[in-house]
Amino acid sequence: MKFIFWMIFLLFLVQCSQKKRATAEDLESVDLNYPLPGFDLEGSDPLAIVLADRIMSAMGGREAWDKTRYIKWTFFGRRTLLWDKESAKVRIEIEQGNQVILLDLNQLTGKVFQQGIELTDPDSVSFYLAKGERIWINDSYWLVMPYKLKDTGVTLTYVKEDKTQSGELSDVLKLTFENVGVSPDNAYWVWVSKDQDLIKQWAYFTHFTDSLPQFVSPWDNYEQFGQILLAQGRGSRNLTEVAVLTTVPQQTFISL
Repeated sequence: MKFIFWMIFLLFLVQCSQKKRATAEDLESVDLNYPLPGFDLEGSDPLAIVLADRIMSAMGGREAWDKTRYIKWTFFGRRTLLWDKESAKVRIEIEQGNQVILLDLNQLTGKVFQQGIELTDPDSVSFYLAKGERIWINDSYWLVMPYKLKDTGVTLTYVKEDKTQSGELSDVLKLTFENVGVSPDNAYWVWVSKDQDLIKQWAYFTHFTDSLPQFVSPWDNYEQFGQILLAQGRGSRNLTEVAVLTTVPQQTFISL
């Protein structure tokens, strides 16, 4: 009951901020952006949560994101990833060294190929599968971070109102983490456009106590892929060959 009350309260805030009166029909038609288990609901700011829900809605909605299965992209020209969200598997093709990593993200098992030959040494396979996990964590966050604002271990804080480097008036949110990923001490600030409810800039902090970010980068060139939006522009660097697929060949995640 506490959870249901909290969700209805957040929806009420969204409606009020948009100067609309919430009705029973409105609430029934809302695509609720449920947090994942372990999201820091109590430690997060209510306004920050409302903004996270607006972002999800602007990006296509929770239902569309959950139904999106296969996402493919090339990370800054270095490597290409094909991610099966439903089965938690990823195929990583690394141009340097002609390497392919096939990884089950739940079991951390899989196969590694170099120059078209499968590695069989257990230590080498374990090393490259761990490398593949780190690559997927990093590269997927660069692409789909707006959909992960209410993930396990995340705390959302409202920071301030500010303009992006391009001059767009935005609300700034801070993301901190607890016991998740390979670098839980990191933090991010994200600038949420007041006009579009889209993230237009982010800043990365190596440690959540740092006063200055390691870098600040725009998020732009949003396009529709399937039922969701994805942004490809990151300033001087871009995510390329972005695609949302409905089917892939059966052998994609088990062999070359």
